[in-house]
Amino acid sequence: MESKKKFIYKQKEDYLNPSVIKKSIPFKEPTVFDLNVWQIYDELAELLLKKHKDYGPKNISESPGGALNGLRVRMHDKLARINNLIDKKREPENESLEDSFIDMANYAIIGLLVLRGKWDNG
Repeated sequence: MESKKKFIYKQKEDYLNPSVIKKSIPFKEPTVFDLNVWQIYDELAELLLKKHKDYGPKNISESPGGALNGLRVRMHDKLARINNLIDKKREPENESLEDSFIDMANYAIIGLLVLRGKWDNG
């Protein structure tokens, strides 16, 4: 399994270090929470862009019932998986809960892109 690259902010000054963060923090004096939020957004964006290169745009745009229906089905399945693991207090055998939440967040981002007419339809 591929190890995940993590962006870690140990102190506020880390946001100035380009090797630690990829995007500009839009605050003069960000809090640690602000930095943690941007860290997660960076991770989400990096994974979404990598997966988009692997899957291509048609896996969304040509979903049965349309793009939003395809996303709804994917999100429903992912939420059912999350609920099952949490309710049964089971450790996942393959994909971690974190991976599932990352996928849900990225499906929501894709949904916004579709709604705004900005999804890459190939």
